[in-house]
Amino acid sequence: MHKYFKYGVVVAAAAIAGSFNPSTTNAAGRLAIYCSMQGDWCQLASERFGKQFDVKVSMTRNGSGSTYAKILAEKDNPKGDIWYGGTLDPHSQAGVNDLLVSYKSPLLSEIGKPYQNPATSQKNHSTGIYVGILGFSVNTEMLKQAGLAMPKCWADLTKPEFKGHVQVASPQSSGTAYTATATFAQLWGEDKAFDYFKSLHKNISQYTKSGSAPGKNAARGEVMIGIGFLHDHAKEKAKGFPIELVAPCEGTGYEIGGMSIIKGARNLDNAKKFVDWALSKEGQEVAAEVSAFQVPTNVNADVPKEAIRLENVKLINYDFIVYGSEEKRKGLIDRWVKEVKPLER
Repeated sequence: MHKYFKYGVVVAAAAIAGSFNPSTTNAAGRLAIYCSMQGDWCQLASERFGKQFDVKVSMTRNGSGSTYAKILAEKDNPKGDIWYGGTLDPHSQAGVNDLLVSYKSPLLSEIGKPYQNPATSQKNHSTGIYVGILGFSVNTEMLKQAGLAMPKCWADLTKPEFKGHVQVASPQSSGTAYTATATFAQLWGEDKAFDYFKSLHKNISQYTKSGSAPGKNAARGEVMIGIGFLHDHAKEKAKGFPIELVAPCEGTGYEIGGMSIIKGARNLDNAKKFVDWALSKEGQEVAAEVSAFQVPTNVNADVPKEAIRLENVKLINYDFIVYGSEEKRKGLIDRWVKEVKPLER
């Protein structure tokens, strides 16, 4: 086990008192959030912060890969202030490309040490706000109807009987899928990882844009097996859908959810206040209110009972520094586009 462990919404805020108060004054004004987590979490956090600090918050939700591309495209005229959530790797890439602001929140003392400054630049460009385990979920009703045995390992997903029954997102748009790509490269070495991808490709019914879509589709019976972060799948299971969550036998990677301030932010003071709030016990416990079951990084925050416990999973020693670098990320995605995506299924 590892040693550590568009839809837009505009919230017009009214000033009310809150339990978390990093400052004696409100942060009146505006804040533009780019959010790469599940939409209802993004929305509730935006509302909660806006009301508490009398801030008018605008929020745009998009995947982490797409959000990075947006921030890069807007670098000469930034429109966002905060990048909230999503896998750490594209946050790291943004940091080394000078698209982020260094900020050491006073709340860092409450954050687990591995998550305080985890990005490639090591300049406090990003902070970890949650941990999520990579794996897959299986629709047990579809599995039973097909008369198949429950897959328990990554290797099982390449078996011929699962042809057309597996979904995963595209690493071109999804941070989740990039984490999977980087996980396989660290498990087996890059060449063997791409051999695995080519075998898996034969069984893929669709490469989705969003990393959470395969789990939702498996829950609803649109596909038998969905690869992704298990906290997303746990949310579907909590709704009563017939899925079983699998942490693969060979071992698996995990994500640190990142949070960063965008360089050139028009509302820098409010961005810093949002970081402080989002790192607090109160800010991190918002997730469970919308059935988001990641493991929080604030050591004082409650871990949802539905969360996958880190101690129960065989985790690889995921190298966030190497696999968060621009060179490595671009190389792996380009190789997937050239060697895997064009293959027939």
